Amino acid sequence: MTANRNFKRRVRARAAKTGESYTSALRHFRSTSTGDDMSEAKSMRLAVAQVVLGDDPRDKDAVRASGQEIRRLMREARDSDARLIHFPEGALCWAHKLKMSVNGPDHIGPADWDRAEWNVLRDELAEIMELARELRLWTVVGSIHRLTPPHRPHNSLYVISDRGEVATRYDERLLSNTKITYMYSPGSAPVTFEVDGVRFGLSLGIEVHFPEAFIEYEQLDVDCVLFSTAGPPDPGGRVFATEAQAHALTNSYWVSFAVDARHAADAPSGVVSPRGAWLAQCSQREMPSVITTEIFDDPNDLARPWRRKARAGIYEPHLVHDDPRSNDRSVV
Repeated sequence: MTANRNFKRRVRARAAKTGESYTSALRHFRSTSTGDDMSEAKSMRLAVAQVVLGDDPRDKDAVRASGQEIRRLMREARDSDARLIHFPEGALCWAHKLKMSVNGPDHIGPADWDRAEWNVLRDELAEIMELARELRLWTVVGSIHRLTPPHRPHNSLYVISDRGEVATRYDERLLSNTKITYMYSPGSAPVTFEVDGVRFGLSLGIEVHFPEAFIEYEQLDVDCVLFSTAGPPDPGGRVFATEAQAHALTNSYWVSFAVDARHAADAPSGVVSPRGAWLAQCSQREMPSVITTEIFDDPNDLARPWRRKARAGIYEPHLVHDDPRSNDRSVV
């Protein structure tokens, strides 16, 4: 009875802290083998942001302004007890194809990366890293990653740890026709990392159109995919958001969706649960904002283990091979 009272006290304490109902708080705990006590399941406070993307790597002032906006939202997320903040593609700097074109600004051509303000980009990233260290806040931010000339840069997500170090980097692999023809070098591998036992995968740009990229992360046993995008070139960001919902549902993991704030009226940044529902979304106003929510594992959700079994050939022993009424598809 004492153990049971202690367990209920822990659930009530969590509900009081987070504002959840007792039932909602209960799902964050799982039984031990004896059933006498409970231990807390994996959970963390995740923030997702939307910003208005600057699109000219040649513009020093614009790059600095983007860095300042990122740092403002980092502080806001930390004030909401976020452990990690997730930003869109190109949050620090996104490159417009015509502004970088050697034939621009009226005709697209190969990007002239020598004109980019690489020193300013490096300095702003260094300030973001320092603030991540001060706030003890993991930060995932989109920018351009310079390679050794004459190679084109990567379109990347930097994963900055709470020590202010680049823990890893994801480079967009499935590039659009314009990106691969004129602008970037593709990445070559999926990337995962862990924070407090929660395992993350990373996706970028138009990769939401490719289910195989998200299936790959399910096979890598992630709890959440952080998908960063600038959104589609024309109005219609809702398509990207709908695809993100579908990937969350069909793979039974969380998806964080970070997008340019100019798509907010249709599809603001937000977090999708493993059941395909938006748990939280930023403002629909086309302006920078951040939302913080808690993601967690649910040991009682059997969808993901069942789908793994279904994909592993469990139907083979039950197939009927010698029944003419099965083999003849024209009979009724």
